[in-house]
Amino acid sequence: MRGYGNYLRSLYRTGRPNWFARLQNRWSAWVFAAGIAPRRVAALGVRGRHSGRLIWFPVVLTDLDGARYVVSMLGRNVNWVRNLAAADGRAELRHGARERVHLVAVEPEQRAPILRRYVRIAPGARPHIPVSRHAAAADFERIAAKYPVFRIESEPVPG
Repeated sequence: MRGYGNYLRSLYRTGRPNWFARLQNRWSAWVFAAGIAPRRVAALGVRGRHSGRLIWFPVVLTDLDGARYVVSMLGRNVNWVRNLAAADGRAELRHGARERVHLVAVEPEQRAPILRRYVRIAPGARPHIPVSRHAAAADFERIAAKYPVFRIESEPVPG
């Protein structure tokens, strides 16, 4: 697994996806949006703060205590997190059907249990988060401020 973890980290060596990771993400987002993959994954669409285009990428949906969450495995300094802030948290999820959502930032002191759950269900994220999936809650509390977590709230469809 160490070799695979090194490979996954190499796809985001600069904190941004390289060309191959972008290609993989585009393909994964398409498959997830089509509803072909398991229910815990989806495509997240966020408007680009400069282009205004809806930019789609794959995410793992983390469920905990009846709520759904999205985690930024690369931390807070990534485009989709900045785009989300510019869009006031408005986004879309696709997994077969399209769902308008509002993503609400979770405070760092509340993130540890969500991050712990996320690392357990998202194997592709493990190399990017420096805590073992078997680690104690205190270890996740130490890193929580570095990894944004957003609670997914469905928005009513205008009608």
